[in-house]
Amino acid sequence: MKIVIAPDSFKENLTSLEVATAIERGIRRVLPKARCVKIPMADGGEGTVQSLVDATAGSLLRKRVRGPRGEPVSARYGIVGDGETAVIEMAEASGLPLIPRAERNPLETTTYGTGELIVDAMSRGIKSIIIGIGGSATVDCGTGMAQALGVKFIGANGKEITTLCSGGMLGQIAKIDMSGLDPRVRKARIIIASDVDNPLYGRRGAAYVFGPQKGATPEMVKLLDSNLRRAAVVIKRDCGIDVAKLKGGGAAGGLGAGLVAFARARMKRGVDLVIEATQLKRYLRDADLVITGEGRVDFQTAFGKTPAGVAKAAKKFRVPVVAIGGGLADDARGVYSHGIDALEAVAARDMDLAEALRLSRQHLENAGERVMRLILIGKSLGQRRAARVPRPGKRTFRAGQQ
Repeated sequence: MKIVIAPDSFKENLTSLEVATAIERGIRRVLPKARCVKIPMADGGEGTVQSLVDATAGSLLRKRVRGPRGEPVSARYGIVGDGETAVIEMAEASGLPLIPRAERNPLETTTYGTGELIVDAMSRGIKSIIIGIGGSATVDCGTGMAQALGVKFIGANGKEITTLCSGGMLGQIAKIDMSGLDPRVRKARIIIASDVDNPLYGRRGAAYVFGPQKGATPEMVKLLDSNLRRAAVVIKRDCGIDVAKLKGGGAAGGLGAGLVAFARARMKRGVDLVIEATQLKRYLRDADLVITGEGRVDFQTAFGKTPAGVAKAAKKFRVPVVAIGGGLADDARGVYSHGIDALEAVAARDMDLAEALRLSRQHLENAGERVMRLILIGKSLGQRRAARVPRPGKRTFRAGQQ
C-alpha cells in the first residue's frame, strides 16, 4: 500500500514534517512494510518556509533586518532544493508575534524588514520568490517594504519621507517616486501565497477585519481605513495600478496590494502554490490513500486550508483522503462535501492544552494507527463482499449443476 502523508504544521507545536513522521510511525505499527511518502504542506501562513525547505531538501538562511517597530530582529527565510527559488514568510520580519500583546499598535508598524529579506534573496541571484503573507503586525499597504526596495514616498511638502512608513503615515503620502526601485525587482518573479481574499479597505478590508487583532482601537481602525483609501488613490495615479478592489489586496494589512503595485507580484492561493512547489500530484498518481491534517479541523478548513487543497488534488486521481485534526469542531463534518472522506482526532480523551501539546507526537502516532486499522477493516469487508457477490457477466454454478 502506498500512502501519501501530506499534513500542515500544528501551529506553535510541530512542523509539517514532524506531524507526517509521527503519523507514519502509527501506520507502521499496523503495516510495517507500507510505502509511506511524506510531503510537508502549508497554505502560505506560518510554517510555509519550513514545509517547502523540508519537502525539497532546501536550506534555511538568517538575516538581520528591521522588525515591525524598526528594531533589529533575526529573520529566517528558505531556499528550496533547486537553489533557484526563495521562500519568505513576512511574519518572520514583520509579524505580530514579534510584539508583546500590550504594545501592539498598527499605526506604528512597518513591513520594511520584509523588503530587506526580498533584497537579500535577490543579492544571492534568486529571481523567483514566494512570499507567505500571514500573521502580520502591519497595516502599511506594503509601503515599508517598498522603501526597502528603493521606492520613494513624497510628503505634501515635496520632500521624501525618510522615516519608515507605517499605517499611521499613509495619509502623509502625496506622491510615489518609483525611479529608485531596485532594477532586480522588475526581473524577479514574485508570487504572493495567501488564503485571504479581503479587499484593501472597507468593512471587509484590512483595517476593519484584521486591525483589531493587531492592537487597533475603533478610532485607529477608522484612521487606518481612511489612510488605505488614500493610498489606493495615490498608487493608481502614480503607479498605474488600481488596487482598490484587488482580491486579496487587504492581506497582511495591505501588503498584498503593495506587492502587486510596487513589485508587480502575482497572487496565488497558498496551498495551491505549495502543492505545485512540492510536486504533490506526482506522488498522488499511484497512491492508495492520502492522510492530511492540521491543528484544528472545522468547516473553514474547506476554504483554502491545507487539507482541502490536498483533498482537491487527490480527487483528480480518485484517491481517498483522511484528515487528522488536533481538534475537531462540531461543524467539521462539513468538509465531507469538499473531498475529505473521513476525519480522525489526535486526542482520544479529554485533556488540557498543555498536555495535548506535550504528548502530541504520541497521540499523532496513535491516531495514525487507528486510521489504518479502520482502513483495513473496510478493506476486509470489501473483500468478503466481493467473494460473495458474483461478477457481472460470469455464470455461477450451484452444487449438482452440470
